[in-house]
Amino acid sequence: MCVHITPARPTAVQRMTGLEPVQDYPAESFPGYLAPIIRTDAEAAAGLRVDLAMFGLIPSWSKDRSIGRRTYNARTETVAEKPSYRTAWRQRQFCLVPVERFFEPCWETGKAVQWSIHRQDGEPFTVAAIWDRWTERATGEIVVSFSMLTINADGHPIMGRFHKPGDERRSLVVVPPSRWTDWLSATPDTVRAMLAEMPVAEFTSESVMGLSSAPAQASFL
Repeated sequence: MCVHITPARPTAVQRMTGLEPVQDYPAESFPGYLAPIIRTDAEAAAGLRVDLAMFGLIPSWSKDRSIGRRTYNARTETVAEKPSYRTAWRQRQFCLVPVERFFEPCWETGKAVQWSIHRQDGEPFTVAAIWDRWTERATGEIVVSFSMLTINADGHPIMGRFHKPGDERRSLVVVPPSRWTDWLSATPDTVRAMLAEMPVAEFTSESVMGLSSAPAQASFL
């Protein structure tokens, strides 16, 4: 499951969407960290908006934020039934997460080695996600959060290499710009047709031996 992403830089998000970029988010994002998401906005000229959201979905009924440490990925096979996700799914709270790359562990050497998955051309891309809104009871702060959707990737030439032997292989769902509108306006009945495997010809992966797994301190300001 994906717990580490490199969000697209503010300038890249602006280029992708044509919207003013949000600022002040970490250069690397882990559950509990902020990252940009793209949502629909009927009042905006482009019909889209970019917001900062917490990585790890917090359902409206949660008592605190800690649940987000476990809800960073949502399995598409069970997203409609799981209590943490079903409201966001049924209310069509779909979004896109613009990223430069994400990371998964490869066990082919007998131990976990972090690998980067990214486009061959180095360009940022967007992955499918759902979002929700939660209110901090003590302060009244409204927190928007998200969970990235995953599909089975057993046998996929790239994503089939990751995670421990015997574990199910999973992959994020890449949504190209030509399908943004379809994804953001989809219904729970039509959205499943878009849950396609990552296009092998456009993506690659490589070992990032020596890359620290500690939370990054740098931010895009």
